[in-house]
Order: sequence, then structure tokens, then C-alpha cells
Amino acid sequence: MPQDDDEDGGGVPARLDRLPWTPRHWVLVGALGAGWVLDGLQVTITGAIAPALQYTQTLALTPQEIGLSASAYVAGAVLGALLFGMLADRFGRRRIFYLTLGLSLLGMAASGLAMGFKSFAIARAATGSGIGGEYAAINSAVDEWVPARLRGRINLAVNGSYWLGAAFGAALSIVLLDTRWFPITIGWRIGCASGGVLGLGVLLVRRSVPESPRWLARNGQAAKAAALVREMEAAAERWTGRPLPPPVRSAAPIAASREGRGRIALLLGRYRRRSALALTLMTAQAFLFNAVFFTYGLVLARFYSVTDRMTGHYLLAFCVSNLLGPLILGRFFDSFGRRRMLVVSFGAAGGLLFVVTLLFFLGLLSAWTQTLGWMVVFFFASAAASAAYLTTSEIFPLSMRGFALALFFALGTLIGGVAGPALYGRLIARGSRFALAEGYALAAVLMELAALAAARLGVDAERKSLESVSE
Repeated sequence: MPQDDDEDGGGVPARLDRLPWTPRHWVLVGALGAGWVLDGLQVTITGAIAPALQYTQTLALTPQEIGLSASAYVAGAVLGALLFGMLADRFGRRRIFYLTLGLSLLGMAASGLAMGFKSFAIARAATGSGIGGEYAAINSAVDEWVPARLRGRINLAVNGSYWLGAAFGAALSIVLLDTRWFPITIGWRIGCASGGVLGLGVLLVRRSVPESPRWLARNGQAAKAAALVREMEAAAERWTGRPLPPPVRSAAPIAASREGRGRIALLLGRYRRRSALALTLMTAQAFLFNAVFFTYGLVLARFYSVTDRMTGHYLLAFCVSNLLGPLILGRFFDSFGRRRMLVVSFGAAGGLLFVVTLLFFLGLLSAWTQTLGWMVVFFFASAAASAAYLTTSEIFPLSMRGFALALFFALGTLIGGVAGPALYGRLIARGSRFALAEGYALAAVLMELAALAAARLGVDAERKSLESVSE
């Protein structure tokens, strides 16, 4: 087996990038990506059961309190992302994704045990804090483990797995809200707590995920990093039955460092163009998804007279399309290129959204054709959203990768994720197709602006080591 131990850590990136895909990689990305599945599961179920929380037999929440609970989740996600993102850069990816998953599981379980508005809102904030932290720690770990030639498709698949959980949540909500199966006093509690129960298995699986060798090499533990890589190399040779090819040295090897101070200054100075790109991509996708997905039940009820019990059927179809987008389009981010596919995915989503908006305004859609239109739009938009996380992860140095992911996730969520649902909620309440069409058109414009930013500021990162892209 070719060796390039380089106890200074310089050979780690090249040795990781030359590895073939093995069962060990499946275990790694599966254990990490399961966090997104749980996120999609609990967000969808919570959204689906929200109307039932107004009944006196449940929590007797007012619509305003339901909205405040959603805001508590978003606020928790923003704070959790910023806190755990910085900690992931300082203390490592592995330690933090244990904390984030554990916190989100506790929050989910507490949501199912809530006795009123205050306890429910606190539980939702705790859940959001854990999930927000997951985004930074897990995206960093995935990109730092996966070989460069496969990084695009694997990252998109992991991020897109959110919709696998969302689809399961939509299907589960159909059963939980049907009083033939569960009393109204029990079904919503099972829904809220289900993610916590399933997540216990994920927590056990994550025990097999070691620390990122790149992070270890960067933080003065090059010997440990090299030992982890040797284990992966030995497993790869046993799997393929042949020796590995010699590694191709990275142009920018990892150097042991505690660099990280003045990160805001770096983002606004040396990396200002990349910062502008990350902020634009994250804001556009956050506005579109949070505005459309989290208010779609209201749209179905207001404009198509769809009952609460039927909402899950439409959401399930919506989720399937969002899952397929990253899985099918992901490989083109490695072959056709990052910059080009960012333009294609954001641009196609925005253009198709204009078409669906026009058909909606003219009253030419039914509940199912409206859903079909969203399925086409979000087939591209889901790939675009996942690619926004991929881009933000790989264009900044390892020493600030978690922080950059957390910061731009937080800013995008605050700008798009909070403003979007609030704006659309008011537009839907007005009951005017024209007003809501204006809101959809704004989302389409933001997606097109993101496509333009990708064309002007995008980085051709396909099949390149993280170090040559970011350092």
C-alpha cells in the first residue's frame, strides 16, 4: 500500500481524495446525513399538526402562539448555528455533532411532552438550536471526508435527504391526524416525539464516525490524522482487492494552525466576493423554501378548500420531488461543473416559478396541478438549495469553514427564512390571488439574482481538493 504519512499532515488531503468509494464511506455519510432526515421529519410533522394544536383537547394554542412557536424554532436554529459552528472549528466536528444531535433529540421529546405554550415554545427553540448546529458541523465533516471527485453529488444527496424525512413526516401525519387511528389528544404528541425516538438509533450509529482527518491535521494532531487515513486505505484495499494508486499531492497542503481570529474581517476583506456569493445563495433558497413550503397548507385551504386531514397527501408529493432533485442532478455538479449547475438550478427554478405564478394568478390550477407545478419548480430548487450549502462549505478555509457555514445559514435564515413566511402569511390572509402572485414573483426574482451571482462570482470547485479551492 503506498504510504505518504507526512506526520506534518501534508499528505492527508491527497490520500483522502484518491480513495475509492467503499462501505466505510456509506457508513460515514449515512450516519451524518441521518440528522437531515430527522430534521425533515420533525419539521414536516410539526407543520402538519399545527392546526390541531388549537383544539382545547391538545394545547389550545392561538394562531399567534403557533406562529411564535415557529419563530422560536427559527431563532433557536440561528443561535445554535452560530454557537456550534464556532465550536466545530475550535473543538472538532465529531464532538459537536454529538452535542447538536443530542440537543435536537431532547427538544423533540420535550415537544411531545409539552403542557402549554411556554413549554412547547422552549422545546421548539431547543430543537432548532440542535438542528442549526447540525448544518455547520455535519456539512463540514462530510466535505472533509468525501473524495474530491465525488464531493458534489454526495453533499447534495446528504443535504437532500432532508426531504426523505419530510416525506416520511408527511405520510406519518396522515395517520396521526386521523382520529380513526389515534385520539386527538395522543396523535400530535406521538408526532412531535417520534423524531426523538428514531434519533436514538442515529446517535448510536454516529459512534462509528471518527473526527475529520483534515481538522486533526490542521490542529496539531497530524499523526492521529494519518492513522485514520491508513485505516481507510487498508479498508479500501481489502474492498477492491488491489493496491491504491499513488496520491497526487495537493497544491495547498494542510498546515497545523490555530488560525481563526478575525474571521469577520477575513470574510469582509479577502473573501468578500465569496461571502457575497454565499449570502446571496443562502438567502434566496431560504426565502423560497420557507415562504412556500411552510405556508402551502394555508394556500391549499384558502384557495383550494383542502381540509387539514388531506394536506399531508399534497405535501408528500411535494417532498418526493424535492428528494429526487439533488439525487438526480447531483452528479452534474461534479461533471458539468459547480458554477454552471448553480446557474442552471437557480435559474431554472426561478424561471419555472414565474410560469407557475402566472397560471396561479389566472386561476388555471387545481390543488393537484398547483402541487404538480411546485414539484417541477422544486425539483430544481431543491438541488439549488443543497448546492448553496455545498458551495458555502467548500469555498472557505478549514479553520473557518464551520463558522462561515453557520454565519451565512443564520443570515440567510434571518433574511429569507423569517421574512418569507411572515410576508406570505399576510398575503394569504388577504385572500387575493394577485397579492400572493406578487409574493411568488419576488421569490422568483431572488432565485434569478442568485443565478446571476453564481455566474459572476461562482468558483469552479468540481473535482478539486478542498485545500486548492479554499486556501
